[in-house]
Amino acid sequence: MSRKVKILLIRFSSLGDVTQCLSVPSALKQIFPEAEVHWIVREDLAALLENHPAISKVWKFPRSAGFRGLLQLADELKAQGFTHIYDAHNNLRSRIISSRVKTSGVQFLRKSQKRWWRFLLFQWRINKYPQPLSGQRDLVEPLKAWGGSGISPDSPQIFPGADKYANAKSILGSFENAIALAPSAAFPLKRWPVEYWQELVRLLPNEKFVILGGPGEEFLNAISDVAPERVLNLAGRTDLGTSAAVVDLSKVLVSNDTGPLHLAEQRGKNCIALMGPAPFGFPSRPSTKILQRNLSCRPCSKHGQGPCMNADFQLCLRDIKPQEIISALQEKGLV
Repeated sequence: MSRKVKILLIRFSSLGDVTQCLSVPSALKQIFPEAEVHWIVREDLAALLENHPAISKVWKFPRSAGFRGLLQLADELKAQGFTHIYDAHNNLRSRIISSRVKTSGVQFLRKSQKRWWRFLLFQWRINKYPQPLSGQRDLVEPLKAWGGSGISPDSPQIFPGADKYANAKSILGSFENAIALAPSAAFPLKRWPVEYWQELVRLLPNEKFVILGGPGEEFLNAISDVAPERVLNLAGRTDLGTSAAVVDLSKVLVSNDTGPLHLAEQRGKNCIALMGPAPFGFPSRPSTKILQRNLSCRPCSKHGQGPCMNADFQLCLRDIKPQEIISALQEKGLV
């Protein structure tokens, strides 16, 4: 009798990468329909995996657990008897886990970081990456070794629970079906200028807006203050599941290169993506309209941390004007 397929997927973080990786369990089930898929993820991001029909079990790793906690978790995982391991992270923690969990006969894959390609790109401006760039494609392509197609499964691939939708509806009130905005990003260089967000609100006087963001992002107040009666600032007021539900209850998301962009993609929602200095978080679905500038200095850094190397500071984003966003919304019939 053949052994039941039991797969361990390793992807600890970050928000955008975990959200994009949500396509992987469904891709695995396309290859192994009866498989059990387990996922180890950082505890604070585990909510993204809830209710996913292709995930059998979520293993949560607390940030505070440290090296000893990592080894203890590895021992627990080893006892599960996995037949396949896919290291979709490829960092020190994932290598420790996979090295301790692997046993004789286990089929193993590891997502390549393509460090040589990165060196060529950032040091010599030689781009060896397949075009167009796609974060999801880079995560599912390694599964070709197990018979996968290398194509991301259709959306949705994130499934907020009924409680998250109820919470979102309660928070939104009359702001359901508004235009959602994601003006934040991990690094300031990836942020479309605040004054452009303000102008976008002014240029669409008949529209309502919802702002998504994290706690302590006071700069978002400058956007909501433009038209407080039409702009609902939810910065710091929603957890991950509720944020995904808010995106789903909005008619479109306008987003920097940041986590909510991938939430929208994995729900199959309309999205306008403002792509600036970083290369590896590119959208993957036709529901997303990508706005960018083809400049010789792009990309300038792995995560968009900079520094900006253009004499015209942040030209890659500052050259995308609010009217261009409105034109993209009009093309989609959304305003």
